Amino acid sequence: MTKHVSETPATKLLKQHKITYSEHIYEYIEHGGTTETAKQLGLDEHHIVKTLIFEDEHNKPHIVLMHGDCEVSQKNLARQINTKKIQVAAAQNAPKHSGYQIGGTSPFATRKVMPVWVESTILDLDKIYINGGRRGYILGINPTVLLNLLKANPVNVKN
Repeated sequence: MTKHVSETPATKLLKQHKITYSEHIYEYIEHGGTTETAKQLGLDEHHIVKTLIFEDEHNKPHIVLMHGDCEVSQKNLARQINTKKIQVAAAQNAPKHSGYQIGGTSPFATRKVMPVWVESTILDLDKIYINGGRRGYILGINPTVLLNLLKANPVNVKN
């Protein structure tokens, strides 16, 4: 029996745009990350996409979407998005930009409109699993949604 999860800003936006998604609930474990999510749900960690909030040298926020089992090369990211410096947003700043709690950050329906950068190899997958806007809750979607709905820009920033 699947537990019911109340609507989030992310699922509300997806429903408004008639985007099909599957819901997957797991027990959120502090600092467990995508490894724990993959283990609990029996998924390939490479297909789980983490939503990261970065800030450039002007403190402008950016969303970066990366495979769960990969890291972002900040040097390559800065070069590809034409900024001098980019770094992961401080823990206290990320929720202010996204409107979501750390560990429950979705790229959909964020508080602030931010540029979205997606590791290009994510777009090669048939299905991805991405946070649904709450800890312990991910959505299975077609990765083309990232391009069509979020207007995500492909980058090659795997470290």
